[in-house]
Amino acid sequence: MPHRRPPLPRRSIRMMSMTTTVTAAETTAAPTNPPQGAGGEFLRIGEMARTFGVTLRALRFYEDKGLLQPQRDGTTRLYTRSDRVRLKLILLGRKVGFSLREVKQMMDLYDPTGANTRQLRLALEKSEKQLLRLQKQRALVDDAIAELERAMAAVRIKLAEHMPAARA
Repeated sequence: MPHRRPPLPRRSIRMMSMTTTVTAAETTAAPTNPPQGAGGEFLRIGEMARTFGVTLRALRFYEDKGLLQPQRDGTTRLYTRSDRVRLKLILLGRKVGFSLREVKQMMDLYDPTGANTRQLRLALEKSEKQLLRLQKQRALVDDAIAELERAMAAVRIKLAEHMPAARA
C-alpha cells in the first residue's frame, strides 16, 4: 500500500506550494501558465484531468503508484503546481517510451535543496538508452515501410497486367 501524506492544514498547504522549487528539467516541462483552480492555487481532479487530457482513472492510477500525491480536503483531491509539474513529466516520460517505474525512479531522486546531479545523470543515462531503442525501432519501421511499398508496387503491376484482359 503506497505511503500517503497526512492532510495538512490549509495554511501549511498554501505556504508549502508557494515555496516549492523545481529543477531546470521540470521547469522546461511545466506548462508556461499553469491553470488555477476555483480555489486559486489548486486544481481539483476534474480540472486536472481536463487540463492535461487524461482520465480521472489515470490520475488515480498515478496516485496509487506513488507518482502523484495530491493534498486532500475530505475526499477532494487538490493538485498543487508541483503536482502539475510532476504530471507533465509523467506524460512526457510516457510519450518518449519510459515505463512508469523509470519515470518514478527519476522523479524520486529530486531534492529541492540539492543540485540534483544524481537525478540529472540518471535521466540522461536513461534518455540515451531510450533514444537508441527508438532509433532501432525507427530503422525497423523504415524497413517495414520500404518492404510494404515494394509489395504494393508489385501488386499494382499485377493488377495493371490483368486489367486489359478483364475488359476484353
